[in-house]
Amino acid sequence: MTARVAAVVAVVLVATVLLVAGANAVVVHRTDHLLTARAEALRPAQAAIVPGSLVRPDGTLGAVVRLRVETAVALYRAGRVQKLLMSGDHGRPDDNEPDAMRDAALAAGAAPEDVFTDYAGFDTWHSVRRARTVFAVTSAVVVTEAAAAPRAVDLARAAGLDAQGLTTRDGGPTGREVLARVRGLGQATLRPDVVGGPVLPIDGDGRTSWARAPGRVGG
Repeated sequence: MTARVAAVVAVVLVATVLLVAGANAVVVHRTDHLLTARAEALRPAQAAIVPGSLVRPDGTLGAVVRLRVETAVALYRAGRVQKLLMSGDHGRPDDNEPDAMRDAALAAGAAPEDVFTDYAGFDTWHSVRRARTVFAVTSAVVVTEAAAAPRAVDLARAAGLDAQGLTTRDGGPTGREVLARVRGLGQATLRPDVVGGPVLPIDGDGRTSWARAPGRVGG
């Protein structure tokens, strides 16, 4: 490697480190005061937004999303939110995050009319932006792990929501979030379009958003 090439590589590495560090600093700084692990510290909001994660082929929830749903239901039962919005991926018939999350919330005692499903929550930006445009949510609590919460709340506020974050007991892995915040800051800045759909206001009946009856796995 020549001295010139080595210098270029060093400049690129320094620039990358500065970009990653800067993006993380911005996202964490502007959301730190909006995050808590205590439900009682939150202002009341219209809905809890629960981003999807691993759901097994038999419809059972992975550990990460199970904790998100449990935390959101506890928040709902405490009266801090009026509705639950289960937002996840249903890109394949055998991968239906929202219905599995909804079924778990119903089994935990949430009223059917208070549980909404969003089948196009392909990533966090889609989940929070569609919460605003499709479900007409104006105030929300995003329920996720401590590592992911700064990015999720930052995106929710960029989407036009009066958003707070409630963190689950599981802190979650932090390594990949360091890079995810760079992408998240880009989405919060550029605000790309998301998949649309008919408006289903969050103050209505959640069952209008269901694609199928509870208890059925897959398509």
